[in-house]
Amino acid sequence: MRDVQYDRAQVIRYLAWTFGLAYAVQIGAAYIYNNVDRTAGQLVIAAMMFVPALGVLLCGAGFKDMGWKPYIRRNGKSVLIAWLSPLVLTCLGACLYFLVFPGHFDLEGGYIAAGVGTEALRQLEAQGISYPVYVMITAVSSVTYAPLINTFTALGEEIGWRGFLYPQLKARFGLRKGWLLGGAIWGAWHWPLIWLIGYEYGAAAGNSAGYALFPLSGMLLFLVITAGWGILHDWLYEKTGTIWVPALFHGAINAAAALPLSVCLTDTGSARLVGPAPMGILAGLPFLAAAAVLLCRAQEHPS
Repeated sequence: MRDVQYDRAQVIRYLAWTFGLAYAVQIGAAYIYNNVDRTAGQLVIAAMMFVPALGVLLCGAGFKDMGWKPYIRRNGKSVLIAWLSPLVLTCLGACLYFLVFPGHFDLEGGYIAAGVGTEALRQLEAQGISYPVYVMITAVSSVTYAPLINTFTALGEEIGWRGFLYPQLKARFGLRKGWLLGGAIWGAWHWPLIWLIGYEYGAAAGNSAGYALFPLSGMLLFLVITAGWGILHDWLYEKTGTIWVPALFHGAINAAAALPLSVCLTDTGSARLVGPAPMGILAGLPFLAAAAVLLCRAQEHPS
């Protein structure tokens, strides 16, 4: 862990810029998503991932000493963990979900049809690609090239969260509290999307049936999920000393997260808070269990 001196004024400026810009972008993205074009809205949401990096610049912190050398040779094991473990943990969580809700398992392509229309399924069939084969292709991509591509968009968030905010919070509150507070802040950063387009649990996740206590339950649950994910990201960052490894881990999660949804019925209502994607409390248990182990074993850095 690099030596960081807590700068309260800089942290406040960072949070003001990062939340202010992101919330404005999310409101605009939600309008585009709901009223203009879903694909365009999704592109705006993807661009929002660079807001935390912009917040670092606007608060005057800069990108120095964040670990820009990848150190691939010495970090080979950690790179493999970052690359492969999200798919493994996501599949384990999905298996837990489908053991509890076996009737939700679906290989008819309902998720794709709900998202982009039945014409997409017909085009796949015209090319001789059955839906199960399509799912396998998606699974292979989520563990091969997709994490690498996603790394570069995830880097925008990792610069802001793990590169700047988490070290500041750990310097002020200690390792464990810094991890938990950082995860809660990271989750709250997504709140407008959870509310306005049903991000993660509602309509944007193929669940137009909605869920109980929308959107509050989704907002609060996502804080738990991002707290767990944040611990895993920052553990990899501290272990490797390079911002690229948590960015790869972030990219791999994004690549794998939608895979369980592709084999699940749509409009499962409040069950979406449970899974099958790793944002659900049951399907997310493998990630949360790994994070809990790290949290319990964490040793506070001397002040």
